[in-house]
Amino acid sequence: MTNQLIRPSCPELDAILGQTFPVLDDGFVRVVDYMGTDSSIVQAARVSYGDGTKKVSEDRALIRYLLRNYHTTPFEMCVLKLHVRVPMDTWRQWIRHRTASVNEYSTRYSIAIDGSQMTHPDQWRQQAQDNKQGSAGYFDQSVGRDLSTAEQDLHRLAKDVYNNRLEVGVAREQARKDLPLSTYTEAFWQMDLHNLLHFLALRMDVHAQLEIRRYAETIGEQIVSRWVPQAWEAFKDYRFNRMTLSQQDQELLALLVSGTDQAADDWCKEQKWVRMKGEKQILSREALEFADKIAKLGMTPPWER
Repeated sequence: MTNQLIRPSCPELDAILGQTFPVLDDGFVRVVDYMGTDSSIVQAARVSYGDGTKKVSEDRALIRYLLRNYHTTPFEMCVLKLHVRVPMDTWRQWIRHRTASVNEYSTRYSIAIDGSQMTHPDQWRQQAQDNKQGSAGYFDQSVGRDLSTAEQDLHRLAKDVYNNRLEVGVAREQARKDLPLSTYTEAFWQMDLHNLLHFLALRMDVHAQLEIRRYAETIGEQIVSRWVPQAWEAFKDYRFNRMTLSQQDQELLALLVSGTDQAADDWCKEQKWVRMKGEKQILSREALEFADKIAKLGMTPPWER
């Protein structure tokens, strides 16, 4: 005798299947399909075919325990399939997450998507001086207008060159080679929940590039929060909004809490977190990160006291 199983479904996610969530100026994310719900995580953890406990509060507590203690396998039982439209430069970062199943639009087979991400005059970011891969602040719009105008000219030229090549019969696989990275591509992207949460933890972070962060925020806040609300709550509490303290962080924090300011100063110099260059104080990256962490606790580092 076999027990009939009922496929877990999520009415909140069913309601937005195929709905387009706009991102950037011409990109989007939409849900194509999914497998599993919060109950699937609980079921896998208990290795049972029944509904398990009938108390939602107990299911929530179990999910929070699993995520808090890095029991990742039950979260792999849930899978999300998305259709995304994204600029190529952002897609390069996205595709580095190799734990997904991906099928991308092919410009070798099809005509390139007639769309490029445009940058408004107030959106041009300046290069950060203390972070080679980051930005800090924006250019004045008077500068931004010139940059945006040059961008439009470049996109127009690239589009004309591409279309002219196609018209004279150049193979699509070769005609595409000078298209800018701002050109949009599309893909079906499927990933299990464990790896999806890892993707979101990295790409929703304030240090992630703004463009991919907008996609991650849309996926997380608009889709995952509806699909697995209990897992999403646990993720926000124990992963995304957590604070991690290295051994060095703990050592210095213990000195600060005990009130031994001189010992804390000495520790910073010994660990080379603080050094002097002439009359200028130089802080290591670890020191800067530590200062950000304890600022959330209402504390100041020893070099600011």
